[in-house]
Amino acid sequence: MTNTSQFPATGATHPVPQRPLLISNVRPYGEGDPVDVLVRDGVIAEMGPGLAEKLAGDEAQQAEVIDGAGNVLLPGLVDMHVHLREPGREDTETIETGSQAAAKGGFTAVFTMANTNPATDQPVIAESIWAKAQRIGTCDVHPVGSITKGLEGKTLTEFGMMARSDAKVRMFSDDGKCVADPQLMRRALEYAKGLDVLLAQHAEEPRLTDGAVAHEGETAAKLGLTGWPRVAEESIVARDALLARDYGNRVHICHASTTGTVELLKWAKSQDIPLTAEVTPHHLLLTDDKLHTYDGVFRVNPPLREEHDTQALRQALLDGVIDCVATDHAPHGAEDKCVEFENAKPGMLGLESSLAVIAEIFVASGLADWRFVARVMSERPAEITRLPGHGRPVAVGEPANLTLVDPNSPWTSDATRLASKARNNPYEGEEFNAQVTHTILRGAVTYSREAED
Repeated sequence: MTNTSQFPATGATHPVPQRPLLISNVRPYGEGDPVDVLVRDGVIAEMGPGLAEKLAGDEAQQAEVIDGAGNVLLPGLVDMHVHLREPGREDTETIETGSQAAAKGGFTAVFTMANTNPATDQPVIAESIWAKAQRIGTCDVHPVGSITKGLEGKTLTEFGMMARSDAKVRMFSDDGKCVADPQLMRRALEYAKGLDVLLAQHAEEPRLTDGAVAHEGETAAKLGLTGWPRVAEESIVARDALLARDYGNRVHICHASTTGTVELLKWAKSQDIPLTAEVTPHHLLLTDDKLHTYDGVFRVNPPLREEHDTQALRQALLDGVIDCVATDHAPHGAEDKCVEFENAKPGMLGLESSLAVIAEIFVASGLADWRFVARVMSERPAEITRLPGHGRPVAVGEPANLTLVDPNSPWTSDATRLASKARNNPYEGEEFNAQVTHTILRGAVTYSREAED
């Protein structure tokens, strides 16, 4: 059972707490001497040393105080790609438990994909997801509309109606399936361009992956698993780059996973094609060596690749060729994972571990700093989705959507301590150092590690 006391209820749509919040002794972006941050009415009102002593009268008495302990203060994280399973598979995740997992991972906004049951292919479904998340108030959950009705790849949905709905749908994707028909994808681009909405493509040529469950390479051959070739992804990336070039609308590549995709993205960016891309924490950390146990937890789409793919993805993220990190958080029940590898449903959990994984790979190793983490996990996702109020600088006058991180707090990944309903944790037993201590949405504390402890 999730300990909900660690997730204070914020109650109403766009909650803004009445009492001020003082975050003392923190280092924005992990830089410089510690300062205090005062939040009033959901906005950063003041920053500097000694603010606690400067508070007077009723405000001093009423203020909620967080001792930052010299930790790192970042803008609240934004995830462009999650699966919260509601409606349809509430046994594996709900908007509430997914929001709690997001807050525990440091996220203040997530985009939940359309492959629900029913699919998010009409305004009423999108609006119900948005409204429920706002009532819960733990995280802003933005529904992603499907590109095609029922995710069947045949008929376009009404982008305009969803974009103009109360949910203000700003991204469309058939994720889980590829929009494989090039003529249909062209029409989608032309429609999307008139509305200035983003199309996110699950890059997989289905005729090349029929029956495939693992990366096509030495490991799959040894294990007798049907191989999934890199070209299945790369051929769609190349096609959609050309479509984006000729029809001028923004296209986003979901879960880039191969060295070849990196090269195609480099080319597209050199041509000023409006193509962006994300990479998952698991494709940055894990390889197909994990498959030797035949553990269904490690079946994922696209599959875990080889070491040179992982290294190419890391460098591409550092160089800005890949724009951002997205978890592709995909909860599944034990009945869908504790089976033969080829019968396991693809997908892994990611919301609660992603920051720790990125910090381990890039910050602890000295490859990058905390400003890089803020860029790839908050600023760029918010820019790509044109999401107001998130991914903003930690500065006076900006919305108080914030994440407080202890960079030196060793912990072991344990599925039994997850806020998510599901347990398909690919990092089980792995040790990490960085840990979120608090998440703050519009000045309201939505997660506190102290409450959990």
